[in-house]
Amino acid sequence: MKPEKRRFKYWIGQMHLWLGMASGLLVLFLGITGCILAFEREIENVTQSYRFTPVQKQALLPPSALKKIADKALPGKLAHSVSYEPGKSAQVVYFSLAPEYYYSVFLNPYTGNVLKVKNMNEDFFRIVIMGHYFLWLPPAIGQPIVATGTLIFVILLITGLVLWYPKNKAARKQRFSIKWNAKWRRVNYDLHGVLGFYMTWVIIFIAFTGLVWGFQWFAKSTYWIASGGKNLVVFEESFSDTTNAQKANLNQPAMDVLWECARAANPNFTGSIDVHVPDGPKAAIELALNPDTKTYWKTDYRYYDQYTLKEIEVKHQYGNFSKASAADKLMRMNYDIHVGAIAGLTGKIIAFFASLLAASMPVTGFLIWRGRRKKQSISARERIMLPSTSIRKRRMPTPSPLIQEENT
Repeated sequence: MKPEKRRFKYWIGQMHLWLGMASGLLVLFLGITGCILAFEREIENVTQSYRFTPVQKQALLPPSALKKIADKALPGKLAHSVSYEPGKSAQVVYFSLAPEYYYSVFLNPYTGNVLKVKNMNEDFFRIVIMGHYFLWLPPAIGQPIVATGTLIFVILLITGLVLWYPKNKAARKQRFSIKWNAKWRRVNYDLHGVLGFYMTWVIIFIAFTGLVWGFQWFAKSTYWIASGGKNLVVFEESFSDTTNAQKANLNQPAMDVLWECARAANPNFTGSIDVHVPDGPKAAIELALNPDTKTYWKTDYRYYDQYTLKEIEVKHQYGNFSKASAADKLMRMNYDIHVGAIAGLTGKIIAFFASLLAASMPVTGFLIWRGRRKKQSISARERIMLPSTSIRKRRMPTPSPLIQEENT
């Protein structure tokens, strides 16, 4: 075995190379789609004026009234939820897996005027999301592929840090900056190593949050560590007690009563209120109150019996926010961390550039590999052409520590 093959860093390099080759196209794709999705909400707000309705000095229509109007626009479809937010249009969502459909009806919450009926399966960002999550394949096939690619990417980040760390002091200064006046191969090498180093400390959080969605064992392990040894309670639907169906005597729809109670209990509330429509006699009515509409983790989820209006207690993390543990809140933050929204607009900008740099890593890495292969091929041809005596007498100059490090 050659001396360099006995070194730990050599095998780390081989792992980094071949795992990068195997997952390069997937990492490139996820990075680009991640960049597109980073400012999804901001782009929609600028380009889709029907999302906004100015606040007016008149009463809002109750959820059942908005649902009834939206049902006429989408006959035969079952409403999933009705959403309110000051300054925004009301939104009635229609969603089903079998038969599959996903629509949003935007209405003026004061007059009930239908502003837009939108097929979300034809929405640009929805299409990009389905590619980012499932590669436009059936979820049972696409999701494991994306999750596995993300896991490989995490390994690449770790091995990349090992390879980045210089062996000598002379090379350390150069590892934090790009030598722009060098030849293009050296600039490309610096782009891969230097930018990769800086990008790692941000993209690692994006990758880890992706793994929480991708693997149940990873999500459960994360929760177990964060909670100090407690098991993650998987989300499950809450149900109403159907034995009370004949006993209920309400003067108006239950969803309207609960909506009015939530507004009365929070008179200065400026966030969003979602009222989930029960899809059957056993279904509970869910209310989701989000005080900060730029993120999702602070949302207060409450569940009520549709007959007695009694609140149903839940044990999973998507319940009453005031009762959520630190581990529950961490799991709730997963999406907001993934897109950078946890740190506001600044976080989204950072996430955008981190995703862009992540997408560039397979490209610069491939160019490094191709350049070295070409260099080795030329060296081999030169050795064949030179006489044997010339090879023995030839004395190569000792390369600088920096070049040694780059070649390694």
